[in-house]
Amino acid sequence: MARKYFGTDGIRGATNGAVMTAEMAMKVGMAAGAYFLRGDHRHRVVIGKDTRLSGYMLESALVAGFTSVGMDVVMVGPLPTPAVAMLTHSMRADIGVMISASHNPFADNGIKLFGPDGYKLSDEAEESIETLIEEKVPLVASGKIGRARRVEDAAGRYIHFAKSTFPQSLRLDGLRVVIDCANGAAYKVAPAALWELGADVVAIGVTPNGTNINDGVGSTAPQTLAETVVASGADIGIALDGDADRLIIVDEKGMVVDGDQLMATIATSYAREGRLAGGGLVATVMSNLGLERHLAAQGLGLVRTKVGDRHVLEAMRTRGYNVGGEQSGHIILSDYARTGDGLVAALQVLAELKRAGAPASEVLHRFDPLPQLLKNVRFAGGKPLEHEKVQGVIAAAEAELAGRGRLVIRPSGTEPVIRVMAEGEDQRQVETLVDRICDVVREVAA
Repeated sequence: MARKYFGTDGIRGATNGAVMTAEMAMKVGMAAGAYFLRGDHRHRVVIGKDTRLSGYMLESALVAGFTSVGMDVVMVGPLPTPAVAMLTHSMRADIGVMISASHNPFADNGIKLFGPDGYKLSDEAEESIETLIEEKVPLVASGKIGRARRVEDAAGRYIHFAKSTFPQSLRLDGLRVVIDCANGAAYKVAPAALWELGADVVAIGVTPNGTNINDGVGSTAPQTLAETVVASGADIGIALDGDADRLIIVDEKGMVVDGDQLMATIATSYAREGRLAGGGLVATVMSNLGLERHLAAQGLGLVRTKVGDRHVLEAMRTRGYNVGGEQSGHIILSDYARTGDGLVAALQVLAELKRAGAPASEVLHRFDPLPQLLKNVRFAGGKPLEHEKVQGVIAAAEAELAGRGRLVIRPSGTEPVIRVMAEGEDQRQVETLVDRICDVVREVAA
């Protein structure tokens, strides 16, 4: 069944646009609340948000929707997405909601839903909620309307949880850490957790004003972080995105370290300690072939999934892995969290840095990535990838690579775009193949 509202990571769009309106948020609250009303207990929903201006509007609308169908609401204010997932589970809530558009600009917003176990909802649950959005959800009698309250210590609970994932035998004393919170959801909790663990903290991206989230800061814009690390003589820089479920690192030289290198670092550390489950890690088709070869050299495997952290998590749960993620910095450590957690992943990296007693540029550079290039081709409609000319040029490119590289060509799940990625041992060959495929896709899509 084609889904009308839910995309690869909840419902997302421009605020006051076609989808992300106060009216829609109230309908989502009513529909999701009705879907999770099971049993005779007082039902509860936890609602968190990032720092976008529209968060207040959507929060109020969601509260109205949930309480109208009889759910009590607990509002926790600006907190990372993984904090909302954790609190949903620990507070025995029936559902969790995060209001965020992640790394998107402030004008966008979104609604992510978590079940009572703290995991993102299944496709089947989202489809059922979509059906209810389109229907007239029955309201409860006036005496059964839900109550709403704010929990003031939610940030402290999450800080305590995050610190508990850091080894008791280690401290961050003597380590200067620059933390970039993207003017987003972690602007208070991430610097506080690092300081409490002993780090000398330099915080940037911690002055949200409602419209500056992800604006020139955060994991998708690491240049400011790199400059600050070098200028301040820091040992390492940490960049989170707007809802802090994504992590990018900058070493002491100002060089960016992506999710592939971080996953390799964590997996190697866990394997050395005998705590790596599954004999490897789970990543998407976008992770570099260099990662796969690096793991294989250590006798570790790599399971690849479709793009999207929910697909990574599904494979981890099904196959029994405890490390997984994406090149973009979504890193899932299932021993601790039920979704990507940028701060928790950063703490695992910092632990390895302290153990090694060596510079981040040495500790975190685990392999030389193969040349990789990704380009996007917009199209007006139809299915360009099914055209025989496109299939022909793809087959020819695969034959040319002859096992010495990879092609990943797929439609975007969020916009009318074909993503064309190639990697191989020869940079010029990779560029030529990507351009050749893009040209044919444009031709048939015109």
